[in-house]
Amino acid sequence: MKLSDIPALLKNELSPRWVCNEPSTKRLRGIQYDSRHVSPGDLFVAIPGSETDGHFFLEQAKLAGAGAVLVEKEPNKSLGIPTLLVTNSRLALAQLAAPFFGFPTRELDLIGITGTNGKTTTSILTETILREANRKVGLIGTLGTRYENEKLKNINTTPESLEIQRTLRRMKNRDVDSVVMEVSSHGLALGRVTGCDFQVAAISNLSQDHLDFHGDMKNYSEAKKLLFTRYLCKGGIAVINITELNTLDFVEAVTQKDASTIKISKSKKSEADVFCKQYTCGPDNTEMEVFTPAGSFEVSVPLIGAFNVENSLLAIGIAFALDIPNAIIKQGLAKCPQVPGRLERIESKDYQPRVFVDYAHTPDALKKLLSTLRPLSTGRLIVVFGCGGDRDRSKRPIMGRVVAENADIALLTSDNPRNEDPEIILRDVETGLQASKCYERSELLSRQTGYTKVSNRKDAISAAVSLANSKDIVVIAGKGHEDYQIIGSKRFPFDDREEARQALKQRAL
Repeated sequence: MKLSDIPALLKNELSPRWVCNEPSTKRLRGIQYDSRHVSPGDLFVAIPGSETDGHFFLEQAKLAGAGAVLVEKEPNKSLGIPTLLVTNSRLALAQLAAPFFGFPTRELDLIGITGTNGKTTTSILTETILREANRKVGLIGTLGTRYENEKLKNINTTPESLEIQRTLRRMKNRDVDSVVMEVSSHGLALGRVTGCDFQVAAISNLSQDHLDFHGDMKNYSEAKKLLFTRYLCKGGIAVINITELNTLDFVEAVTQKDASTIKISKSKKSEADVFCKQYTCGPDNTEMEVFTPAGSFEVSVPLIGAFNVENSLLAIGIAFALDIPNAIIKQGLAKCPQVPGRLERIESKDYQPRVFVDYAHTPDALKKLLSTLRPLSTGRLIVVFGCGGDRDRSKRPIMGRVVAENADIALLTSDNPRNEDPEIILRDVETGLQASKCYERSELLSRQTGYTKVSNRKDAISAAVSLANSKDIVVIAGKGHEDYQIIGSKRFPFDDREEARQALKQRAL
């Protein structure tokens, strides 16, 4: 790619124009949006972010040897290097990334999975099935990026467009043929997946989340639909969970494209292509009898909960879309590993309470989590939970109400408070707990119902484990696999699973 070619690669809506130093035909060495990573000959793209703005670092990029810069705010003074002005630099970055790396998605089977909950588990289930089918698989999502012997952390569920395209090219160069990607509403709304051609697009469900960013459920839903209306390739296949009615309009959205649809349902529905004839959830696995257009089969999936029935069915629908036989699908499902932080059982001695850690951080996910664990407990269901700061405040009392209605004992605590006062967050959640009674921590030991507030998350986990008896179940919700806690703008080491292990160890002394 030559510097002089850049404007022609951008859509007219971005109104690209050189405002300083027309570029030569020199080839572009690389593209960067972090000035600390710029090397001589790179194009630096200045992106406004939530915490900082790339336009503040134009001089640093120049000093590092940038051959040109792309901006959406014209600099106050000339940088002395080619400067391209556009209306949206993030979208410009996305439109340049795919051609720069040679459109890697055109050489791969790319599977995109969206939805409020279940993306990560479905992606792991799909990955396991694809590996069973002898495919070389790459994975991009909440748990990071992995392929072959590479494992990388992601800051976001769906990385920035430049990382996506660079990673896809590296995957292809390592002979990966199939990539499973979690596609978040942020990633769709911000155009991070621009340049991605998805052969299969799937949605797990839709419930309240991220309204701090999208404003309302309509905008949130419309962002999710972009995976099907904008990024599903011609002739692609949409896999849609119609168990709940709020995804039916996604079916309608797909009919307007040259694409086909596979509908899945947890219960038998006349319009479902893949459904569960029956299922039984046990303490360690879920037995399912599944119907597909290629026939029926029975399978034992080593995951628990009715919501994992839906996740399994979605993965089956994706595999069917990729022409994988039922026998391989069954073998893959049976080999699915424990998904980190998703109803993850923390090992303990027989006489201790059973402790689970889960990522549930939305009202719908929390309700499904507690409904799953309730039948498995012969004692009390004890939950440690909170809500994140600088995020949708309207869901906080709803989360509290879900816990009051579905758990026995609750310890309300901090999640990732970020820049908010943790006590204010707790008060917001507490308004939904009015159906339950507040007690001092020491009083809960002898209570069958009630809640207390323990703002320090470590203390809350320790307290929950210490007050539980061998018949109780303790579930620590909200952070799952995360190994940090965000306080202010900093990340501090913190892992719910490790804290639970330490609490169990201390209890056994």
